[in-house]
Amino acid sequence: MPVTLNITKSKVAILELSRPEKHNAFNAEVIAELIKNIEYASGLDVRALVLKTEGKHFSAGADLAWMKSMADNDYNENVADSLELAKLMQVLATCPHPTLCLVQGAAFGGALGLIACCDIAIAEHNSKFCLSEVKLGLIPAVISPYVIKAIGERQARRYFLTAEVFDGEKALEMGLIHELSDDLAKSEANFLDTLLNNGPAAVKSAKALISEVAGKEINEALIAHTAKRIAEIRVSDEGQEGLSAFFDKRAPRWQTAASE
Repeated sequence: MPVTLNITKSKVAILELSRPEKHNAFNAEVIAELIKNIEYASGLDVRALVLKTEGKHFSAGADLAWMKSMADNDYNENVADSLELAKLMQVLATCPHPTLCLVQGAAFGGALGLIACCDIAIAEHNSKFCLSEVKLGLIPAVISPYVIKAIGERQARRYFLTAEVFDGEKALEMGLIHELSDDLAKSEANFLDTLLNNGPAAVKSAKALISEVAGKEINEALIAHTAKRIAEIRVSDEGQEGLSAFFDKRAPRWQTAASE
C-alpha cells in the first residue's frame, strides 16, 4: 500500500506516504488512501498525527501520469477529481489532533498544500520548495486557500506567478515551515515530547479555538465566546487536574500516564 497508518504506544498516529520511486507524487489512489487514513485517525483517541514520506524527497506533488490522464477527461470529470484533492486538504487541515509534518528533500506543487494544512511543519536545511503549477500551464487552485493563509498574499503574488524554487530558509521566513532541522527524527521526537507534555483535551481545544477566533472581528459576541471557552475548560476534569498538579508541584496524570 502506498499509504500506511501506525499508532504508537504513546498514542501518536504516524501517517506515511511510501512511493519513493515516484518521489511520493500523489494520484487518485494515494489521495483516496490519505483521506481514508486521516479520517480514521481523526476519530481515534490519539495525541498527535505525524505526516511523513519515505525516500529522498517529501513529494513531487501530483503524479504527472495521473495529471495527463485527467487532461483527457471532460470538465465535469476534472471537477470531480479536483474535489477529491480539495477534500484531502480539508480533512488534514481540520483534523482535531495536532498535526506535525516532516519535510525532506524537495516539496513541489500540491505537496505545499499538505505542508500548509499541518499545524507544525519541520524541514531539513537542504529542502527545496516550489509552487510549480504555472510551469505546466496550470494553477495551484485547490491548495491556494491553505498556502496563502500560511505565507500571506504578498508572497503568493510572487511565488504563484514565478514558480521559483526557494530554499528552507525562505520557507521559514515566509511561514510555510516553523523550523529547519539537521535531524528530522530528533526534531520529531522533541516536538512530540512537547505536545504529549500538555493536556490532551486542552491541546485539541486550543486548536479548535484558533479556527473559532482567527480572522474574526473582536466584538461582544467573540469576547463572550472566549470567556465561555476558558470557563468550560477550567471546570473540566482535565483543567481541574492541571491546576491541582501545578499547585501541588507534581506531574499531572496525563504526563505520568504517557511515561508508563
